[in-house]
Amino acid sequence: MKKNRTDNFSKFANQKKGAAIKEAYRQEKRKIKAEAREKGEALRQAKKEIPRSARKDDRPETTLRQAQGDSPKPATRNPNPETGSMPLNKFIAHCGVCGRREAAELVKEGKVTVNGDKVFEPGYKVSDTDKVIVKGKRVFLQKNSVYILLNKPKDFITTSSDPQGRKTVLDLIKSATTERVYPVGRLDRNTTGVLLLTNDGELAQKLTHPSFEVKKIYEVTLDKPVAKTDLDQIAAGITLEDGFVAADSVGYANTKDKHIVGIEIHSGKNRIVRRIFEHLGYDVKALDRVMFANLTKKNVERSKWRYLNEKEVRLLKFMNNSFVRKQKG
Repeated sequence: MKKNRTDNFSKFANQKKGAAIKEAYRQEKRKIKAEAREKGEALRQAKKEIPRSARKDDRPETTLRQAQGDSPKPATRNPNPETGSMPLNKFIAHCGVCGRREAAELVKEGKVTVNGDKVFEPGYKVSDTDKVIVKGKRVFLQKNSVYILLNKPKDFITTSSDPQGRKTVLDLIKSATTERVYPVGRLDRNTTGVLLLTNDGELAQKLTHPSFEVKKIYEVTLDKPVAKTDLDQIAAGITLEDGFVAADSVGYANTKDKHIVGIEIHSGKNRIVRRIFEHLGYDVKALDRVMFANLTKKNVERSKWRYLNEKEVRLLKFMNNSFVRKQKG
């Protein structure tokens, strides 16, 4: 008995060591951020001292840093964050421009300015009193959250706009809202079915983040009957060019027609369902998403849309266990 107690204690002791390592890492991270803040404040102060006639609003921040003899490093954090402030990428997401991950990329690419200065750090603190410009256009926090379920038809792409002038899913919901909404995740141009559009950037971030593994169910129509051995292989898992993937479940949608298969999968990899069947030698003739998270296209005709009800939104926001396989952190 005494030995067991010793063994159990050793486990906790190991955890303490791990916690100590993590705390040391956090302290080091804080130190680096503090140093970056000091440099950023010094640069901003130096910029204030430069006569306005001698500087241009559109001059890249890196040019100013190089003029001061410093290496170009991204701003880290506003040294005096105002009440109600939030990270820049989160702010952009709440403005309905895109999800937080996409917003972070826009910031890192230098496509965002705050009060006239380019900022390259997604965690830079801003508030609704700051002037935030994304790709040349000022953005504002959304006041009214909108959630729209669309039964997507073929030949529409899931982007906010298309430089080639092709039809987008936003063309189908023009009458739904005056708010700026965008699609959550993507469906191929020729893939049909359930698609969520919203201006809730935080929810969009959760639903598309790989760690939550949100459930998706598709009906797949193939060019030939699917062999039972191939279904077993899909369930067991196959290795594609970008790694291993396995369906959560797969089977014939109708035992009398083995051309049509139903597949449940959590992976959010690009064109994953098409690539699985193409890898096994099948040609996908039609692909229809019949469920995304807790949403189905029931009572929504092709090309039509409806608003989500309060219960649906609540389940999505709390990442209900019925459609989330596991949550990390």
